[in-house]
Amino acid sequence: MNDQTTIEESVADEIRALAADRNAVILAHNYERPEVQDIADYVGDSLGLSRQAAATDADTIVFCGVHFMAETASIISPDKTVLIPDLKAGCSLADSITASQLKAWRAEHPNATVVSYINTSAAVKAQTDYCVTSSNAVQVVESLPADADILFLPDRFLGLYVEMMTGRKLTIWQGGCHVHEKIGDLNLAEQQAKYPDAEVMIHPECGCSSACMAKSAMESDCSATHFESTSGMLTRARESKAKEFVIATETGILHRMRKENPGKRFYPASENSVCEYMKMITLDKLRDALKYNQFEVKVDPDLAERARLPIDRMMAIG
Repeated sequence: MNDQTTIEESVADEIRALAADRNAVILAHNYERPEVQDIADYVGDSLGLSRQAAATDADTIVFCGVHFMAETASIISPDKTVLIPDLKAGCSLADSITASQLKAWRAEHPNATVVSYINTSAAVKAQTDYCVTSSNAVQVVESLPADADILFLPDRFLGLYVEMMTGRKLTIWQGGCHVHEKIGDLNLAEQQAKYPDAEVMIHPECGCSSACMAKSAMESDCSATHFESTSGMLTRARESKAKEFVIATETGILHRMRKENPGKRFYPASENSVCEYMKMITLDKLRDALKYNQFEVKVDPDLAERARLPIDRMMAIG
């Protein structure tokens, strides 16, 4: 055991004691640092984390994720104290549309239904009819009337994926996650050549997803490729008989995959698929959030009330 491991274990012990003393629950996204995932009470995707925030009896929720996730927890559980260990942990995708931009877009489509990916600010959610995650976006769109005019935001790749899966035409905002945008066909081709027996799993936010879906439909070039949300990837990793996998999403999920499937091997589509915002939260910052009750995220009650409906609809589907 090296000195760094000893220090991390000491900080982890302190975090556990502080959490017990404060009746706090620690929630962590699948893309967080391994040591943060390991100490969390629950690790999951945005939908799972939202459901945990709604169900918890804890007095304090410490959200190890990015800011919009902590906002969502505050909206769902307004009577709880919601802390984020680093206020600078933002999201490039959430930042790709503002409330004023959505208001103007809605004005151009006055009869449209607005479907927003959960990766949005509370102010955007407040102007939204339905929130979705990557795991239930298809189901939500399929639940809407066939003749509905749908504005889908902000991720253009997830929007294209939903179009292809549902056969419905959406009006899509041209936003994107800076990490997923960078995962392209070249990286996948290289990894497929390197690991020819591996299954390939692609998150629908990835820049290569719609292109690979088209190839699969027309040429069967992607026959070993599966398009999955983060939770779907974890389920497939457990249930598939394959022993090797190439994963096209943020690399943080590989830690959980390897932990849950010790007899299988997981390779990133790109080693550079790292979200610097997700990695801002460290054990030291998590400890300090609990120790000093710092960096509370609180959504204005009027705004929270308007944003709650689309979130409730999201949690009820899928």
